[in-house]
Amino acid sequence: MSRKPMVRPGGRSARVQASVHAAVRELEVEVGRDALTVPLVANRAGVTPSTIYRRWGDLQELLSDVAVERLRPETAPQDKGDLRSDLEAWAEQFLEEMAAPTGRAYIRDALLGDPDGSNAGQCSAYAAEQIDVILARAADRGESTPDVETVLDRVVAPVMYRILFRPDGLDAAYARQLVTGLLGSTER
Repeated sequence: MSRKPMVRPGGRSARVQASVHAAVRELEVEVGRDALTVPLVANRAGVTPSTIYRRWGDLQELLSDVAVERLRPETAPQDKGDLRSDLEAWAEQFLEEMAAPTGRAYIRDALLGDPDGSNAGQCSAYAAEQIDVILARAADRGESTPDVETVLDRVVAPVMYRILFRPDGLDAAYARQLVTGLLGSTER
C-alpha cells in the first residue's frame, strides 16, 4: 500500500509537507542526494523521523513526492499568437527542462517512488493542463486544434521516451519537428 500524504489546504499537514519538502531541497544542494536520510531530513524539517515514515513510507516515496511537486509548471504556457508557435515554444521548454540533469533526476525520483502509478499520472496531468491552455487559446482564436490526447501521444510521449532511453540529439529542433509532425508542414 502506498502512503501518499493526504494534504489539507492549510493546517499542520500542509505545514509539515512544506517544511519536509523544503528540507529535502536544501539538503540536496548542501550534501547531495545520495547523502539524504530520513533522520537528516526530519532534523532539518523539525519533525520526527516517524512523521516522515508515517506520511511517506520511506525515503524514496518522499523523494518521489518532492519530485512531482518540482515537476509542476510554475507559469502558464507562453502565448505566441498562434497554435504552432505556442506548441513549439511549449515543447521546446518542456524538452529543455525534462532533459536537463535536474529534470531527469526528478523524473527518475517521481517514477521510482511510485508503486501505484499516481505520481506518473500527476506528471501527465501537468502536461495535459498546459496543453489544454494552449489548445483553448487557439480555439478562441478560431484555429483548428487537435485534442489533448493527440498532443500527448505525438509530442510529449516521444520526448519522454527519448529522455529516458535515447537522449542523444534532443534539442529545440527535435521539439519543433514533433510539432510539425502533429500539425503538418504548412507555412505560417
